[in-house]
Amino acid sequence: MQQKFAFKAELLLVLVTILAGAGWIFSKEALMGMTPLFFISMRFLVGGVVLLLIGHRYFRGVTWQEIKPVMLIGAVMGLAMLCWVMGLYQSSNVGVGAFITCMGVVFVPIIGRFMFGDRPATSIWVALPFAIIGLGFLALSNGLNFEISHLYFLGTAIAVAFQLNLLSRFLLRVHALVLTSVQLTTAGILLLIVSLLTESLPTSISPNIFAWFLASALLATSLRYLLQMYAMSLTPISHAAVIMNLEPVWAAIFAVLWFGEVMSLGQVFGCCLIFMAMLISRWPQIRKMFKH
Repeated sequence: MQQKFAFKAELLLVLVTILAGAGWIFSKEALMGMTPLFFISMRFLVGGVVLLLIGHRYFRGVTWQEIKPVMLIGAVMGLAMLCWVMGLYQSSNVGVGAFITCMGVVFVPIIGRFMFGDRPATSIWVALPFAIIGLGFLALSNGLNFEISHLYFLGTAIAVAFQLNLLSRFLLRVHALVLTSVQLTTAGILLLIVSLLTESLPTSISPNIFAWFLASALLATSLRYLLQMYAMSLTPISHAAVIMNLEPVWAAIFAVLWFGEVMSLGQVFGCCLIFMAMLISRWPQIRKMFKH
């Protein structure tokens, strides 16, 4: 019975990575008719409110002292998503951006070392050169004229690593649905404030763009996090961590199928190196998974 639940969870996590990969396409399409910060703020606000409505019973008894650290983490998430949406808005290659962004899993223990004095596993130090060289191939495949979007995506990876470190350090005793809803809503509110200060709000949004926005908010945000929380309750975190590495692979595949994107040989090699770095950084979890 336990193996049945584990298999179900792993299938759900693969679906989660598909939704996450598709979210890059949904968002890129929505950005054709919405300003970037307004789009991402609305996406997160809608996603957070939907999760609040679904799991409102879990908010009962939650104290302000428990919510405050979650809001702090939501603010860091907001910074990460600001970098992400600006990178996506300016990027000419979604697949490349996805691989750079997902380097955050390699940076988590390194930033934990500087923030909290953690000692990263040997696998992290082995993975780091692969990640750096891979990033170099992605950024410099067309000579020194690399895209500014690559820096935004790298900033996203670093901010996400900060966010995950904070999540692991705070003793958050609230339900995962509350945790996710508050983070998304906090990030959405902060991003909306920045949008109001720096952007002109769109006077109208076409039905087509609105449909892409709803897909990104409801499918790639609300549904994705609901399935992710449920699946991670059924399987060891080590299994989940390895499967979640599939997100940039799906994003790259969808970008090729939908936008007709083409990577240079150097960019493909860079993506392969970064994916290898992600797997090496997860080597303790992978080894544990095969032991089961």
